Amino acid sequence: MWKWVSTRAARQRMRAAALLAGACMLLFLSACGSSSSTKNNAGGEAATGSAQSGDITLVIGAYSVVKDALDELLPSFQRYWQEKTGQKVVFQQSYEASGTQARAIVGGFEADVAVLAMETDIEKIQKAGLLEPTWKDNETSGMITRSVVALGTRDGNPLGIRDWKDLTRKGVKVLYPNPKTSGGAQWDINAIYGAGLKESERQTGTKDPQFAKQFLKQIHANVESLDKSGRASMAAFEYGVGDVIVTYENELRARIMQGVAYTIIIPEDTILIENPAAVVDVNAKKHDVQEAAQALVDYLKLDEAQMVFAKYGFRPVSAKAAEATKDQFEEPAGLFDISYLGGWDEVKDKLYSKKGVWYQVLAGI
Repeated sequence: MWKWVSTRAARQRMRAAALLAGACMLLFLSACGSSSSTKNNAGGEAATGSAQSGDITLVIGAYSVVKDALDELLPSFQRYWQEKTGQKVVFQQSYEASGTQARAIVGGFEADVAVLAMETDIEKIQKAGLLEPTWKDNETSGMITRSVVALGTRDGNPLGIRDWKDLTRKGVKVLYPNPKTSGGAQWDINAIYGAGLKESERQTGTKDPQFAKQFLKQIHANVESLDKSGRASMAAFEYGVGDVIVTYENELRARIMQGVAYTIIIPEDTILIENPAAVVDVNAKKHDVQEAAQALVDYLKLDEAQMVFAKYGFRPVSAKAAEATKDQFEEPAGLFDISYLGGWDEVKDKLYSKKGVWYQVLAGI
């Protein structure tokens, strides 16, 4: 059974929550009702306002890319939950780069539900003892959306970009965010490195990590800037920085839907992105909102919610929604998933450890 919590109590415990993600961290809080919205300097979407009057408040800590879809889905869940239980749920939301958001939750931001870019960010919260290791023991392994890493160019693709190799050409200016702060950036780097492994396999019959490193190094040499999030990189690109942006396919589709002119290129070899959501058990239990928090995570996997995600360019995780939308999404010939790179544990060690491939590339080694 749920316990009814006053909005006043929710506001009190939200004010008490510490957000210790570093001096550069911006916390964006909004309600799913009347709120004012502004753009911050980094290109992220900021929202300010207080929660509407409700029976309980769910606090959502999410990565920036999913904001537009959740702006539609959270009010839908609100109606769904009220019809099912008679209880009105309202929301307070924070949107940041996935890695930054995970560190904030570990540091004291009392999110009840985490919606993040990748499994390893949820695992940071799990390892801090804030959620159960069984969070992915379900039919979608804890994932609520899929996508692929794609290339976005100026309208009409004036430089004739067709694949990853074109990003190594002299004078081609590339954008992707910083993998130290952005989960999306790690997907981008994984895609490029994996494409290098695929190419080496075609040429030699075996994966060549050194070839893949050099491939990543050649592309990175053309990178204009490393923004803190995928949304910030997209804002910079739309401001006029760069010729090609490496990002989620869904981000490009969503922007096109909003009237921004992009040409989308799906590389022949690219990675399948999988994005998780989980209840932050310790916080949800503390706030007596476990039932509603779990219901929200489950709701995001339902066919109706998956069709909304598809509208915003995500590839559905539910079989029925995937079948209904299959004509919308190109299937790359060389599509691979994280297991092709050895799984997240190996990727974290090989690519993102202090002596890993990514830091070697940064150092020019």
